[in-house]
Amino acid sequence: MSEQAVEITPRLEDVGVEEAAVPEVGRMSLWQLTWRRFLRNRLAVGGGIVLIILYILVILADFLSPYDHLTIWEDYIFLPPQWPRFIDNEGNFHLRPFVYGVETTLDMERLEWIHKPDYDKKYPIYFFVHGRPYKLFGLIETDIHLFGVEEPGTIFLLGTDRVGRDMLARILKGGRVSLTVGLVGVSLTIFFGSALGTASGYFGGMTDTIMQRIIELLMSFPTIPLWAALAAALPPDWSTVKRYFAISLILSLVGWTGLARQVRAKVLAYREMDYTSAARAAGASDWRIIFVHMLPNALSHIIVVATLSIPGMILAETALSFLGLGIQPPMVSWGVLLQDAQTVSVVVQHPWLMIPGIFVIIAVLCFNFVGDGLRDAADPFAI
Repeated sequence: MSEQAVEITPRLEDVGVEEAAVPEVGRMSLWQLTWRRFLRNRLAVGGGIVLIILYILVILADFLSPYDHLTIWEDYIFLPPQWPRFIDNEGNFHLRPFVYGVETTLDMERLEWIHKPDYDKKYPIYFFVHGRPYKLFGLIETDIHLFGVEEPGTIFLLGTDRVGRDMLARILKGGRVSLTVGLVGVSLTIFFGSALGTASGYFGGMTDTIMQRIIELLMSFPTIPLWAALAAALPPDWSTVKRYFAISLILSLVGWTGLARQVRAKVLAYREMDYTSAARAAGASDWRIIFVHMLPNALSHIIVVATLSIPGMILAETALSFLGLGIQPPMVSWGVLLQDAQTVSVVVQHPWLMIPGIFVIIAVLCFNFVGDGLRDAADPFAI
């Protein structure tokens, strides 16, 4: 019977169909099809490009900012952003951008420093200038910065904070923490969620019951108070690096429950499939079935859930740092920077202190766009 089936099955060459005429989609792997569907989502692709740009900016923070994020400029407290100009106050056009000098006076009624442009002093902006030394990528010692002006001029593109520190340098430095804490936290979430969810769904019985009750217990706690309590319990004498990793661990300890439940549901369906029964009948061990058949099939779903979890991690770190329970100075994050914008009066008088919040919004939106695009691309029923 099989020989007859082979004989009557037409080949492409016999019917005159060339190999090139076979649809390209039919020769693609699952990952190639997923990538192709993802590229058709322009919003997700745009969000991915913006995220790549953000990560490049924070990696090159020392090169892109002319000043150190901890340097205090006592004469330029709450200095508004100094925008580059091509046309001066008299209407003359200049090929090289420049910034005006700053004239500072003391308001005796409110006891505040008032900064006004000094139109008699112009400082051209030069590119690839020498400045403070730093290590590019933490390895290469250099003092080259993207832009700068000659002393005594200054250039603060995004203004300064309450003690006169450059907001551009602090935002870029803070982005390193805010954008990486999500990746570190999600990596731990993937580990706990996928491992425990797979074990719960595959073994079932008492193992499944115990894990589900633990998950339900963790999910019953209010998120922000639980995070705040765990963060407040950290020893105050810990270094900023230890505190950073502790905050990442705290965020992941609560965030893995949702992924574990979703992976469990997937594994419950996979363990009843024919290929799982065939592998079990062939003598495959439980670990081989889990790592060869279960996790690879659930990998696309895990990636989607992880991508959608990163914005939650970023917002959680921002909230904790905003409340003073997260990252502590001298380490900076976007949440730490937003502490200066806690009062309405400060926001009204110095609105540039809200710029870190704009970066948080952009990063969260882009991660959501990418996550939605991956979810649609990984859907086998997507058109």
